Amino acid sequence: MKYLHTMVRVTDLDASLDFYCDKLGLVEISRNENAAGRFTLVFLGAPGDADAVKAGRAPTVELTYNWDPEAYEGGRNFGHLAYATDDIYALCQQLKDKGVVINRPPRDGRMAFVRSPDNISIELLQAGPALPPAEPWASMPNTGSW
Repeated sequence: MKYLHTMVRVTDLDASLDFYCDKLGLVEISRNENAAGRFTLVFLGAPGDADAVKAGRAPTVELTYNWDPEAYEGGRNFGHLAYATDDIYALCQQLKDKGVVINRPPRDGRMAFVRSPDNISIELLQAGPALPPAEPWASMPNTGSW
């Protein structure tokens, strides 16, 4: 068994690509538009992983956009996607500056949570040891659910 991808249904492909690519920093690896099935699949990977993804050595996030509107409920019951970052404080500041709510700030220098436009919980983890606690994160309260 090998982990291949996680599929997330999205209601607004442009808003989702803005979040996952422009704000979170993933890159589009491939796209498949299926007119007969009335859906679009967009596969995203971590920067620098395109060759590894194409060779089947790195996982992706599959955004599934169904052209006919559907209501998706319970994004929380999906669980979450998790990504490691070299500097959790810098990434959280970058996301905050772009209007993303930091639902669970990285008070411990190790972990934070944000949500996608479709309410999917995204866990951000500091690669390696936790960073020393720092403001404004150390005293920032949780916002909403994560």
